[in-house]
Amino acid sequence: MQRSMVRPSPVFIGLLVLTVGGALLTYVKNQTALQAGIFILVMGGWAVSLCLHEFGHAIFAYRGGDREVYFKGYLTLDPRRYTDPVLSLLLPLLFLAIGGLPLPGGAVWINHRALRSRAVESSVSLAGPLANLLVAIVLAVWVGVFDPYPPIAAGLSFLALLELAAFVLNILPVPGLDGWGAIEPYLSYEARVFGAKARQWAPLILFALLIAVPGVSRAFWDVVQALYGAVGGDEFYAAVGQSLFFFWR
Repeated sequence: MQRSMVRPSPVFIGLLVLTVGGALLTYVKNQTALQAGIFILVMGGWAVSLCLHEFGHAIFAYRGGDREVYFKGYLTLDPRRYTDPVLSLLLPLLFLAIGGLPLPGGAVWINHRALRSRAVESSVSLAGPLANLLVAIVLAVWVGVFDPYPPIAAGLSFLALLELAAFVLNILPVPGLDGWGAIEPYLSYEARVFGAKARQWAPLILFALLIAVPGVSRAFWDVVQALYGAVGGDEFYAAVGQSLFFFWR
């Protein structure tokens, strides 16, 4: 693979710089600067992870036989190249800022006919959520091992929790989500037709249930919290980070 295929774009590098800037802002001995720093750190880190999520789909598709993802620019980590920057970045960031719900971004366009097998199709779908899982593990372990400056530890811990929530949400076998895409190649023709028809509205119903039905929301976050503990996440730091992130509540 040519090196240029996976070279980060200036926009992606800018997101990394913004995230680091948010972390540095937390060192200012001021409550407003602290809250702003945590907000920028989490939002910037979340935007970076959305890029990695989409890149995960694209790189697995490329290795699985779909060369079109290269020519569409998906392998550059450039969010402007994704299917819809509004669906992939802006709306997920907005919903995250408003309610803390880590919505999945819009997926890259994959030429499924070019993929070599059903197993490859499944791996392409799972690659995005697994990117979120990997980011969460790295953040949780980094906080636990290096014990960074407490505000930064709080921001990174809350971000790790959100990454795990995105992982759990995305692997649900609901049409329109990556979990459905992972099992779809093995389903009957009738089930796949149903999934294609439900793709537009099934995620909306799921999100409505998560927001409006306390039992559903509680069960979802219980799973996320259990997974967070399993990867070594610090619940205290995550709670502090969440409180600082939602400074307007």
